[in-house]
Amino acid sequence: MSETGTRINKFLSEVGYCSRRQADALIEQGRIYVNRKPAKMGMKVSEDDMIEVDGEKINQSKKKKIFISLNKPRGVVCTTNAGVEENNIIDFINFSERIFPIGRLDKTTTGLILLTNDGETANKILKTANNNEKEYLVKVNRPIPETILRKMSEGVPILGKTTKKCIVEKVKTNQFKIILTQGLNRQIRRMCDYFDYKVVALQRIRIMNIKLDIPEGKYRLLTDGEIKLLKK
Repeated sequence: MSETGTRINKFLSEVGYCSRRQADALIEQGRIYVNRKPAKMGMKVSEDDMIEVDGEKINQSKKKKIFISLNKPRGVVCTTNAGVEENNIIDFINFSERIFPIGRLDKTTTGLILLTNDGETANKILKTANNNEKEYLVKVNRPIPETILRKMSEGVPILGKTTKKCIVEKVKTNQFKIILTQGLNRQIRRMCDYFDYKVVALQRIRIMNIKLDIPEGKYRLLTDGEIKLLKK
């Protein structure tokens, strides 16, 4: 254990194991050990320390950065806990190297999700203060007028706070697009519930500069150009 090293959550993200947020969760669950002792939140480590997650020693060499775009089907769960959760995203994609999802989509939500082994970039994408856009296609259970969509765009009280102003555009009688820069728990569903509408289909179609352009259930590697823009 080092007094002058790197915080353990940052260290794990830099070597491509997981994001800082996921590392903090693993520490709280008692699943990370440093030199055979349980890791503590905020502790610092160095390359001389032995770091284990669930008994597995972490390869501390820097890895080539991988970014994947997946069109997630309904029923796939966005978790890295592959041994416990059935239909988890890691087993579904079955990639040859360790990767993890950047954020999550609900089990019933479909569409674009990014996976990577670059914890630092994942952390920047997830940080609400960076105002990174995520665009969704939403279908509700009955016709929704422009007046409701306008009110939705101005902010809706959910979870004890008012949602940020956002862009909402009508597509069909009971379908609209929405662009968010925050990610509250089940945010779109709760926003629709507030106006007494039920979401019957929800699909994410864009994250920042990455658009959904592959069939459901398929994935592709991002191009160098896409990754460069994403990191900006």
